[in-house]
Amino acid sequence: MNPALNPAIENLALPAIPAVQAWAREYDGARGPLLDLSQAVPGYPPPPEMLRWLADAAGSTEATNYGNIEGEPALREAYAAHVSGLYGAPVAPSETHITSGCNQAFVSAVMAVAGAGDAVLMTNPCYFNHEATLSMLGIGSRFVACRPEDGFLPTIEAIRAALTPEVRAFAVVSPNNPTGCVYPPALLDAILALCRDAGVWLILDETYRDFAEASDRHGLLSRPDWREGLIQLYSFSKSFCIPGHRLGAMVAGKRVIGAAAKIMDNLQICAPRAAQIAVARAIEPLSEWRAENRAEIGLRADALRATLVEAPTWKIGAMGAYFAWLRHPFTGTGSVEVAQRLAREAGVSCIPGTFFGEGQDAYLRLAFANADSDVIAQLGERLSGLA
Repeated sequence: MNPALNPAIENLALPAIPAVQAWAREYDGARGPLLDLSQAVPGYPPPPEMLRWLADAAGSTEATNYGNIEGEPALREAYAAHVSGLYGAPVAPSETHITSGCNQAFVSAVMAVAGAGDAVLMTNPCYFNHEATLSMLGIGSRFVACRPEDGFLPTIEAIRAALTPEVRAFAVVSPNNPTGCVYPPALLDAILALCRDAGVWLILDETYRDFAEASDRHGLLSRPDWREGLIQLYSFSKSFCIPGHRLGAMVAGKRVIGAAAKIMDNLQICAPRAAQIAVARAIEPLSEWRAENRAEIGLRADALRATLVEAPTWKIGAMGAYFAWLRHPFTGTGSVEVAQRLAREAGVSCIPGTFFGEGQDAYLRLAFANADSDVIAQLGERLSGLA
């Protein structure tokens, strides 16, 4: 008799990105080069200074040894100062934790506040890695609908109704993956207040916050009670163009940071040290470079809007930061079939809406930040040519 595998793992779907990339490999190039708008990766390289700092750190003996579980002191100090300045509220280095990517930050946050048999509330559509993480841990997934008429944002009434007794946390992504929508500061404030009243943690994933406008910044860290209700996550990957170096961060009260250290000691001990050392040097010097990138991403969003004039039956449901949530015109046809045809016939690689939740078959996620404006300008013609 063959030994069994963990059913929580066996029952998971295969990773989404490799499946989408496999469809793209079937494209014959007839419409021109592949337009890869699938996985969210920076569409431009890091600056020479970043590469130099990474090389210096990687070649040091310091980076070959174990580091502090919570992260390099220099990076925790630099990141705490950065967050404090960004939100106009004091955050101490001891209230930060550095992880190997934001996905690991999410794993640590969830394990710190919930266990098997508990549940975490998410939005629908949701980031599929979050749902998979909960399934692997035996934690239930609950959902609150984000409707087109509400701009794909959840209403407070719907969240309140979804906070059932088994829910330990509400996971929110803003700017959102997959829709791109940015949660208004007033809505986030109301969500945190609701969660605090219900004794539920708010896990706020802000991976793409550096691509939102300053006017979109919330004031959650100014609340005197934030440390007992908020866990804020971040990724250095997109902002510094270093996704292969796997570096993320958590901001939370010391109780959560202490729990995360216990978890990390058994997952990875410490995040990659060379990347931590380099990013600690880069946070302030590269602030202007990151601002220029935010402006560039805005131009790419404008290019997407402009090119869709050539494909008027394709409609933007929501858009912001890195993503466009695009409604396809093929009523009755599932988003997987549409995405497959786009990849194979039109050379456009994107992710089906159904990968992000039930009832999302009318949509596709386009990571428009992957491509420059000239490349994006080709999209409308290719969409309109898909019969």
